[in-house]
Formats: sequence, C-alpha cells, structure tokens
Amino acid sequence: MAFSSNSSGGGPMADINVTPLVDVMLVLLIIFMITAPLMTHKVAVKLPEASLAKKPDLKTPPVTFTIKADGSRYWDDAPVTAAALDQILARVIATEPQPQVNIRADANAKYGIINDSVQTLRKSGIRKVGFVSGPERPH
Repeated sequence: MAFSSNSSGGGPMADINVTPLVDVMLVLLIIFMITAPLMTHKVAVKLPEASLAKKPDLKTPPVTFTIKADGSRYWDDAPVTAAALDQILARVIATEPQPQVNIRADANAKYGIINDSVQTLRKSGIRKVGFVSGPERPH
C-alpha cells in the first residue's frame, strides 16, 4: 500500500498504481504477438465435417472378437480354435452387409498374437476391423 508524502497527514493514497498492470499487459501483448503466427497451419487441408443428422445404418450388429492374455480367442464370447475361426469367417464374409468385427484384446496380451489375429481377419476378407478399449484412467 502506498502512502502519501505531502502534508495531508501521511494516510494511504486513493490512487491506483497502474505501472505494474501496464507492465503485465505489455508482456502479455508481446507473448501473444509472438505465438499467434505459430498457431496458423502452413498446409491447407479440407477437413471432413461430422454430422449427427444421418446415423450409420447398422443392419447387422458388430461382432466381438476377444483375445485374452494367455492367447485364447473368443468369437462373441464363445471360445474358438483356428480351424473353427476359418469356418466362422467364411460365413461372415458371405453375409451382406458384412458386420464390423471389434477386437477386444487384454492389456497383457502379446502384440504378436493380436497382430496375427488382425492379419487373419483381414486376409479372410473382413472389411471393417476395429479395436475396443476401456476408458482412459487418470494417473
């Protein structure tokens, strides 16, 4: 708090000291002047626009393919072997429209097993393969 130096009794001044405010505002102005050109993108790209007006047509519900940490595989919660998976995939490919296959892999599953499963699905002719994950947890 500032005190007056005149002969009015040495009480507090009623004036606001604006010098620190001006200093802070000038620093902020300089920072924004420097960072504003960095926020523009140099490459022009026309981004797609999302619309909730038309919903996706889900005539066939998605199928869940689960991979556990020990390498066991499940098709819609039923255990499946490699030979049975080939038969199931042949039936799925024949359906029209083809359902989406959602892969749910255990966090401790080996990447090689997941990769082999995805490659098996893609080579068999499955067009839509997606991954399911849990919600992000705060650290």
